Amino acid sequence: MGKYTLIVTEKPDAAQRIALALDEKEMPRRLSDNGVPYYLVKRDREIIVVPALGHLYTIVGETKGRNYYPDFSFKWVPRYVAERKATAIRHRLQTITRLAKDADIFIDACDYDVEGCIIGYCVLKYACCGAEQTARRMKFSTLTKQELQKAYSELLPHLDFGLIEAGRTRHEVDWLYGINLSRALTIAGRNWSGKYTTLSTGRVQGPSLKFLVEREEAIRSFVPTPYWQIKGQVEIDGQVFEAKYIRDRIEKKKDAETVTDSCRDKKGRVEKMDATRFQQPPPFPFDLGTLQNEAYNLFRYTPRRTLNIAQQLYLKALVSYPRTDSQKLPPAIDYKAILKNLSNAEIHSKLAQELLVQKILRPNEGKKEDPAHPAIHPTGNLPKRTLEASEKRIWDLVVRRFMAVFGKPAVKQNMRVYIKVGEHLFSLSGRRILEEGWMHYYEPFLRFEEVLLPPMKEGQPVNIKRTVLENMFTEPPPRYNPSSLLKKMEEAQIGTKATRADIIQTLYDRGYLEGERMKVTTLGFEVFEVLEKHCPAVVSTALTRELETKMNDIQKDKEKREDVLVEVVELLKPVLQKLKEEEKSIGEQLSNAIEKAKLEERTIGICPTCKTGKLIINHSRKTGKRFVGCTNYFKGLCKTSFPLPQRGTVRSTGRECPRCSWPTAEVRMKGRPWILCFNTECPSRKASERI
Repeated sequence: MGKYTLIVTEKPDAAQRIALALDEKEMPRRLSDNGVPYYLVKRDREIIVVPALGHLYTIVGETKGRNYYPDFSFKWVPRYVAERKATAIRHRLQTITRLAKDADIFIDACDYDVEGCIIGYCVLKYACCGAEQTARRMKFSTLTKQELQKAYSELLPHLDFGLIEAGRTRHEVDWLYGINLSRALTIAGRNWSGKYTTLSTGRVQGPSLKFLVEREEAIRSFVPTPYWQIKGQVEIDGQVFEAKYIRDRIEKKKDAETVTDSCRDKKGRVEKMDATRFQQPPPFPFDLGTLQNEAYNLFRYTPRRTLNIAQQLYLKALVSYPRTDSQKLPPAIDYKAILKNLSNAEIHSKLAQELLVQKILRPNEGKKEDPAHPAIHPTGNLPKRTLEASEKRIWDLVVRRFMAVFGKPAVKQNMRVYIKVGEHLFSLSGRRILEEGWMHYYEPFLRFEEVLLPPMKEGQPVNIKRTVLENMFTEPPPRYNPSSLLKKMEEAQIGTKATRADIIQTLYDRGYLEGERMKVTTLGFEVFEVLEKHCPAVVSTALTRELETKMNDIQKDKEKREDVLVEVVELLKPVLQKLKEEEKSIGEQLSNAIEKAKLEERTIGICPTCKTGKLIINHSRKTGKRFVGCTNYFKGLCKTSFPLPQRGTVRSTGRECPRCSWPTAEVRMKGRPWILCFNTECPSRKASERI
């Protein structure tokens, strides 16, 4: 075998699709070296396509060890140097290096974004002996045969070094922040207590935690204010409707009672009718953030899960590249070709054909652009195999959103009827769809409920069946959920589309958060308090956003990587010095918080027997088996205990059993979690309640 072209991809699935697309007979030869697959492609010249496996290189400190800080000297190394059990990475890099020896043309075909550019750059630079300087670039947004062939025939002359330099800087800045601050917290806690618990913070993690703590503090300090609402049950043509008093809130009960007293036993009449007809334009195409938000609202998928599903659909060539900020669909993607292919799918056939008869297909686009990729859209390819339920939902969502953006505006009508009762006004509200427009294509995912009112006319008498006075209280701001926090991070311009979901997951993994409605734990509060007190710059949204701007400027050659790194080091030096000076007090504070957090994690609820103790997960000294027992056992006041499943994880639900009001726990094993009630007489013990 003579000289050949070596194409490096980001993942094995992408390598296979590129090999199939480029082979002249669509029958590339699959080979293996030391368990690492690669493909031999026959074309005008021989091509070898070899996959990376995500990031094969990472950053480590120049000096070995983890028990010190500050550490400002780093280097890029293969992941197997930094991580245990990374033998597969070593084999993969050895294979790539061997294949690179006889290659004379190198092509980077990793995903065209910051992370993909870094992956390809590192492989070409370190594993292919400096090939990054001469390598060319394939740029594509879908893994369809047509687009891959086009990308190969229109190779970019060199790598995007601006994007690479910005990506390198982001990784290095995040390492400088994360490794130093996380070590400072972890070492402080370990030196005080003698016990090791991983604590972390970082450039984006700190400000994200600040959002959550500020919201939690607002909730805790919130004082509910009473107010009153008045509603009237009105009868029109034999139907009963709920009308609201024209004042939404009445601050004094006496004033509210005056209204209800004056309306009692009175007849009403229609005073005025307002009908507003308006157009609602189609939605914008999905960028990653809006897809994640929609999937959370519809399916309760976390942002991280949605991204993982979308990535799998991309690798199956069913949707375009998901890590995009774009709300644009350029004509180059060929709307009609996509719709023609979708018309072969049973669930989308009729809708796609309806759009194809339109003379002009013009998408309703948003303002957001991404120079690398268009908005997320279906490729037109149909699944060759049955998709998993979650993949099927996300694919259907992307397809229907794509079709909806080509629809006509929906026409809706809001109706407001004012009913006079004595001297007081009540109102009835109705809404309906006059013309579906784009909603016809997006129907399964619409959240719009029509409220139809009967025909009425001004002066028409109305029977008031009764008025109801309701005592209400103002409510605190809602806690963040994964979707709303993601949106907040995006609005604050911290993190990237590729990293925000992982940051949220890290906050959960570190024990700083709990629950779908994000509640900051004791440990989360204490970590934030340490950071806010000793290094407020670390949790500064403005500083994080400023660094993001500088890294974007590096891509545009307006800033230098070296200057940004020096600036970060100079910022961190006094911060870390202060943390070191206060290490003992910080260690005590964090250690106490860790112990309290561990106790909270083991606590199931109040003991239903003695009413004063708490049910705690313990392990038997004799057998090692875990069980739940009352804390009053050690005081000789209560002997209540319950057995537990010995496999899986057990956590308090924070809720009582709806059947017997005893504490409950969530048990997670393989498959779906289930709820365990500790009352042996409870009916739920006979048939576990699935959630």
